[in-house]
Amino acid sequence: MNLIPINEFINQHITGRSQSMFEPDIAANSEILSTSISGKSVLVIGGAGTIGSSFIKAILRFKPGKLYVVDTNENGLTELTRDLRSTSDQYIPEDYKTYPMNFSDIVFRKMFRNEGPFHIVANFAAHKHVRSEKDQYSIEAMLENNVFKAKELLDFLAEHRPEHFFCVSTDKAANPVNVMGASKKLMEETIMAYSNEMKITTARFANVAFSNGSLLDGYIYRMMKSQPLSCPADVRRFFVSPEESGQICMLACMLGNSGEIFFPKLSNEELKSFKDITIDFFKAMNRKVKITDTDAEAKVIASDMKEGDDYPVYFFESDTSGEKMYEEFYTDSDVVDTSSFQSLGVIKNAKKIDKEVISETIQKLKAALDKADYNKASIIRALKEYLPDFDHIETGKNLDAKM
Repeated sequence: MNLIPINEFINQHITGRSQSMFEPDIAANSEILSTSISGKSVLVIGGAGTIGSSFIKAILRFKPGKLYVVDTNENGLTELTRDLRSTSDQYIPEDYKTYPMNFSDIVFRKMFRNEGPFHIVANFAAHKHVRSEKDQYSIEAMLENNVFKAKELLDFLAEHRPEHFFCVSTDKAANPVNVMGASKKLMEETIMAYSNEMKITTARFANVAFSNGSLLDGYIYRMMKSQPLSCPADVRRFFVSPEESGQICMLACMLGNSGEIFFPKLSNEELKSFKDITIDFFKAMNRKVKITDTDAEAKVIASDMKEGDDYPVYFFESDTSGEKMYEEFYTDSDVVDTSSFQSLGVIKNAKKIDKEVISETIQKLKAALDKADYNKASIIRALKEYLPDFDHIETGKNLDAKM
């Protein structure tokens, strides 16, 4: 299989940008970024994923003195290191280490205490997929990772305060309709409760084109195995490139004031449909598409497919739970600054709840999860009690039932 250059395809057919939309803001603030990062000690949690690794590459431009990366994905850490070591003229600090560990484990705290202090701490460890809200068990795991562990990390950092702490959010936290978005909204409120004690910022942004585990990234794996593709025909999304995803996080982390939420300035004209991207993907490879009426038909065609045959693709109408048909980065009640940065907007009035209230909320959620008869519906009801703008869309169908 001859794959096209993915980054080039992203620039030409998805973002439509020949260079990063954040490059002007990086250039305008290069001195501040250099002063804030050069020689500093950096810890990246969840750094093996697409966004975390892109953040690492963005921050390495300004030559930190020390870089430690923590992730539960041991293979991902290996690939991160191979990628950095194989890139021409890539700066890597002499004190660079990766640790396959969970940031909630005791060994992580031992490492932090013994190897710190860390001036910059960025957390990218999160459940990010809407498909993860299958049932009560998957939702509990999502809340554990996105909210409960995030608070435990903040309690620990309060004793070892970094100069900058960043925790990634999502556009789905604005008027959430799925549990992933609701968990990130609650995460935002949790970290903001600590924003008077240390400098804390976050960022909401759009889909990262060809990010690990994404629909588009799955195309590569399906084609390597000569399997058919399936794609929603009616879903349009904002996209940023992997490079841009790391840069927005770096800018928010280093330039933001404590308690601020950053987002990219993207217009509705930049929304892209997955169907159009899919068709462009095959055009770029000079290969025709065979549109099928069912997924079963697509699998039959793929099973007998020869090199160069039209590739079977099944386009379907989206009908799964938690699928938001439009995207937004802020709500009508948010106070938004669109003048400080060329490519970034900033939410200035993020909700700040007392730590005691956040602790009580989390304890009540944990109590709901500990009930013997708990289920998906009861957890959603509990979340709605604390997040009045959470309007869950339940269809009884999940993405894991699709190709």
